This record gives sequence, structure tokens and C-alpha cells, in this order.
Amino acid sequence: MANPLQGEVTLQIDGRPHRLRLTLGALAELEAGLGEETLLDLVARFEEGRISSRDVLALIVAGLRGGGWTGQAEDLMQAEIAGGLPGAARAAAQLLARAFTPPA
Repeated sequence: MANPLQGEVTLQIDGRPHRLRLTLGALAELEAGLGEETLLDLVARFEEGRISSRDVLALIVAGLRGGGWTGQAEDLMQAEIAGGLPGAARAAAQLLARAFTPPA
């Protein structure tokens, strides 16, 4: 379903696959949601293993929006994400890596 060459990641939410992608609009929304922090600060936290659940949720929401989802972060509060927090964190890390790594 997801095309890694286009920066896409698939994440199972409530038993259904969802395509996540950090488009320019999704990245801008993510940056706005982070307040004074920059995307580079977020990348650094991931690289250093200093991520928060807020970081993971913000990335998942931005990726879902980039994939065409029209929901809100609150919609995910009771959702079952495959792999729980580690699965969501893995998907978020893949999203960041694919968004900032040019295709080979």
C-alpha cells in the first residue's frame, strides 16, 4: 500500500491499514504544532532517543493528514495502533527518515 520511494509508511490503526506521508503541508502543520521547536529539533530528539509520546502522536497525525486523512489527534486517543507505542514510534521514525532522505 505505501510507497517508500515517495516517503510513505503504512500503519495499522483499528485493524485497518493507513497510508502516512509527510507532505510539505503536513510538515508545516507539524512545525506549527510544535510551537517554538523546529523540525530539526524533532529529528535530533529521535536520533538521541529522547522522543515523547506527544512527538510520536504529532508525527502520526501529520503523516495521516499527508496521506489524506481528515481526522483530528483526538480521534486517535482511543484507537488501537498496531504495535502500541513502539509500533507508532517506529512508524514516526520511518516517516522522518523518508521525508528527509532523497530517494536513491
